[in-house]
Amino acid sequence: MIDEADLSAKEAEARPDPWLPGPQRDPLGTGDPQAPAAEGPQAPHPLTLAEQGRRDARPRRRLSRSGDFDRVYRDGSSRGNRFLVLYSFARGEDDASGEARLGVSVGRRVGGAVQRNKVKRAIRESFWKLAGELPAAHDYVIVARPGVEGLVERDGATGVLESLTELGRDESGERLS
Repeated sequence: MIDEADLSAKEAEARPDPWLPGPQRDPLGTGDPQAPAAEGPQAPHPLTLAEQGRRDARPRRRLSRSGDFDRVYRDGSSRGNRFLVLYSFARGEDDASGEARLGVSVGRRVGGAVQRNKVKRAIRESFWKLAGELPAAHDYVIVARPGVEGLVERDGATGVLESLTELGRDESGERLS
């Protein structure tokens, strides 16, 4: 048993708490507006990174503005089957790029977001396989009908490709332009 008599009467020395970091030399930066810039490689600007990440410098081959979709719906021709509706619109000669452009519309009646994205990927993949056979300088919009999700689950992009091929031909089997 320890008695109070065995304790030292000398006051304990103050020590820094080992759990707290020591004082920083310059916690808020240099404070000097004329300080030299930091040395070493600098982080690239985010916009530069975005442009470098693009696969190619060509314009995208997608329809993205609602006005483009509206023009194709209003002034274009359409053909449909059980799973898809294909709208096509011939762009004018004043258009700089002669490539085909695609827009895809998949409504909520097809399924949830994951299912709709799966359908969109299958449609895009199938369309670009057929793009060489289609006339250039056209805008296309493909609208997925309810039931196409079953086709994608069952046959994948191959089933969508067959459905698109069917839309690209008329009753006599000739390719439409």
